[in-house]
Amino acid sequence: MFCQRAKLYRYDNATKEWKERGVGEMKILHHVGHGSYRLLLRREQVHKVVCNFLITPDVEFHPLSTSNQAWMWAGMNYAEQEPCAEQLAVKFKSPDLARQFKAHVDNIQQELREKRIAEGSS
Repeated sequence: MFCQRAKLYRYDNATKEWKERGVGEMKILHHVGHGSYRLLLRREQVHKVVCNFLITPDVEFHPLSTSNQAWMWAGMNYAEQEPCAEQLAVKFKSPDLARQFKAHVDNIQQELREKRIAEGSS
């Protein structure tokens, strides 16, 4: 659904700064069977998964205050053996790519909200 080169960051509470997790293609994947969407980023060359994040209607994406090319969010990252709650940010090459990413996420979240409402009323 979406695939663009980007840089992923994780917020380190101990040092109060953003730490780079890796560079690779930020993908939005759709699992037709489950009707779910996720963000996936593998580091270039080593292909290690550094972002495996389920998109839900409740996840809030905010622009990163230091850049108009980046979005941040928080939640469970399933990239490691032990999933953990992390604050993540993804930065793209241009503000236009960042806007495209956010537009895809907004559309997905709207679709998931409508599905939730439809399931609740049936």
